[in-house]
Amino acid sequence: MILTDKKILEAIETKEIIIEPFNRAKLGTNSYDVHLSKFLAVYENKELDAKKHNTIKEIVIPEDGYVIQPGTLYLGVTEEYTETHNSVPFLEGKSSIGRLGIDIHATAGKGDVGFCNTWTLEISCVQPVRIYAGMPIGQLIYFKVEGDIENYYNKKANAKYTARTIKPVESMMWKNKF
Repeated sequence: MILTDKKILEAIETKEIIIEPFNRAKLGTNSYDVHLSKFLAVYENKELDAKKHNTIKEIVIPEDGYVIQPGTLYLGVTEEYTETHNSVPFLEGKSSIGRLGIDIHATAGKGDVGFCNTWTLEISCVQPVRIYAGMPIGQLIYFKVEGDIENYYNKKANAKYTARTIKPVESMMWKNKF
């Protein structure tokens, strides 16, 4: 079941969902709009290794925007910090972003119950596009869970993305044992 605007507001009131900063005008019928922060990052090496820590280089989006290019993976981050304690958050790109040929996530559109952080975005495009800090980039949709939760994300010993940040976070796949 997807939460409606009224249910999202109720969950915010009870602190089952936290969105900082929260702006009532960004609440849709059944979603909440999130915005691109001024921080982007790209991997320093063109060839990545899943077993190694691949380092990133920070980019700060200037006021007149930044042109992203096809063939490059950009890590972005939402301006909004969120917490979700009783529902599963899904992040999807806004249709206006899709119509510019921009994807905001490769595979990581679902959060876990207990996720408490900003959202790192895996941004790619099909043609050059100028993007801006503060632009609407996606929407969070919340799915109600059924049953008790034993293993909240923010309480898992092996959770890799729990340190609160305002910048994009590179892949931590290298921390897995395989």
